[in-house]
Amino acid sequence: MFIVNLTYIKPLDKVEKFLEKHIDFLNQYYTKGHFIASGRKNPRTGGIILMRAKNKEAVQEIITHDPFYQNEIAQYEIIEFEVSKYCPELKTVLNNPVDKIR
Repeated sequence: MFIVNLTYIKPLDKVEKFLEKHIDFLNQYYTKGHFIASGRKNPRTGGIILMRAKNKEAVQEIITHDPFYQNEIAQYEIIEFEVSKYCPELKTVLNNPVDKIR
């Protein structure tokens, strides 16, 4: 499991310019089964993506498709962690093998 911590490095007017395409990127990887949750930080200095992938290299590859990355809108910190506790509602997601993600 991975946490992707985005930090904006451009002003919010530049963020807004690419936001719709960024949301399209998010939707694409939700559909593929990689993304579990995402959202803006408060205050609005970036965002967080909770995701699944085979390894850190796969996460880095996915990030290259984000318009925020392609247009140097945000920096990305990738944090890998092992899930040890979770709410029952996540059982289906977490029991789906990563290698079966599209």
